[in-house]
Amino acid sequence: MSQKILITGASSGFGQGVALELARRGNDVIAAAETWPQVRSLRANAKDAGVDLEVIKLNLLDEIDITHAGSFDVDVLVLNAGVMEGGAMVDIPLQRVRESFDINLFGHLELVQAIAPKMIARQSGRIVWTSSMGGILVVPFLGAYCATKHAIEAVAGSMKAELEQFGIKVATINPGVFGTGFNDTGAESYVQWHDAETAHVPMPDFGPSLADQADPQEMVDAMVETIVSDNPDYRTMRPLETIEAAKQWQETEWTQKA
Repeated sequence: MSQKILITGASSGFGQGVALELARRGNDVIAAAETWPQVRSLRANAKDAGVDLEVIKLNLLDEIDITHAGSFDVDVLVLNAGVMEGGAMVDIPLQRVRESFDINLFGHLELVQAIAPKMIARQSGRIVWTSSMGGILVVPFLGAYCATKHAIEAVAGSMKAELEQFGIKVATINPGVFGTGFNDTGAESYVQWHDAETAHVPMPDFGPSLADQADPQEMVDAMVETIVSDNPDYRTMRPLETIEAAKQWQETEWTQKA
């Protein structure tokens, strides 16, 4: 059955792949991109793919954009946009940390608060948060990013319990290291402010961790299934081997010393 679906962060990576596939399956997809050039590019990509997409501009730091996106009445809301900022926690500028929370969490939560009441009124709907493996474990020098994703896990878990009485399903998507370019950008982001001579903690070489990134299609396929399945899992983590790594991390938190 065709559904009306709004997905943020659809200009590239998982978001674009999911938006195009959902539209290909006959859904009414509203795909949000951060800037007007990205909007035009996504429209062109949809045309090339032979699918119909309604593409809107949504900068999650822009109240007008959020109000516009929040005016839609959708069956499924996919909160996929995000930024990754690298840096040691004792060195990273607080402006970067605040912006990460504003984009990854608060902007999306504001969008939820505009759209979820419509779902509650009709007693149905689905809200899917793109979290991360970093929402379960911690990656050193990506602490700010992981903090936003840990926060998303708390918000999503609370929402699941609060909204299921209204027939609304809440789920999380937890990607590992995939070759969308997102991780590469995050690993490079600190160069704009980092000064090796004044930094308290030296930055590592991210190169080895960015080698052999997984094929994004695996995550795109899993996200689409979570969005359209009648009975989706609450948490969907890929690649599959990442699941065991996350579980082991949680176990070691109970046994390791400070």
